[in-house]
Amino acid sequence: MSDKKLTLELVTPEKVAWSAPADFVVLPAVDGEMGVLPGHQPYLAQLAAGEVRVTAGADVKRFAISGGFAEVKDDTVSLFAETAEDAGNIDSARAAQALEKAKAVVKPGLDPMQLMQMEAAIRRAQVRLRVSRRGKTPPPHVG
Repeated sequence: MSDKKLTLELVTPEKVAWSAPADFVVLPAVDGEMGVLPGHQPYLAQLAAGEVRVTAGADVKRFAISGGFAEVKDDTVSLFAETAEDAGNIDSARAAQALEKAKAVVKPGLDPMQLMQMEAAIRRAQVRLRVSRRGKTPPPHVG
């Protein structure tokens, strides 16, 4: 693997959630997962609710995000996300409760705007649960 690194900047409206060097970043683009290595061509991508995986050496850091956009330029990956939560900081029980609560609200005849909001809440809770579970499982050992 090359000694060249990426710089990852994960920014929410409230704060810079993460800024660090990385060897590899996987993004949840709306068209599917997108991997970024050093030397990637400049690129803009809309982000879906999903998991961001950041590999630095043998470490893998995971974040749950709920949409936004990414810019890849000059070996810098800038993610501008509505929300970003480190897997280690996600309360799985609370995320499971939020999922059940959102599912309970979805019923036939629901106002279309409310339905969209509840579907988004369900997606966010599902992502948070998935990322928190994966974040507590060590990555497979290679080699």
